[in-house]
Amino acid sequence: MKKAEKDNVVPIWEKTNLSLEEAAAYTGIGICKLRELSNNEFCDYVLWIGNKRLLKRKKLDEFLEKSYSL
Repeated sequence: MKKAEKDNVVPIWEKTNLSLEEAAAYTGIGICKLRELSNNEFCDYVLWIGNKRLLKRKKLDEFLEKSYSL
């Protein structure tokens, strides 16, 4: 990775929206489980951009804070 690329890297905990892979690394929850949870049409922490799925980090944190089991 070049120095300019390193300077532009944003840490996961500072990102507003996370890909499934980033969310899995951030939460420790598997990609398949995150995909299953975010497929629900009432899921308020998913953001669809076309076919691309992003998870809203703060809303995901709130959801996990309130959850007993997944």
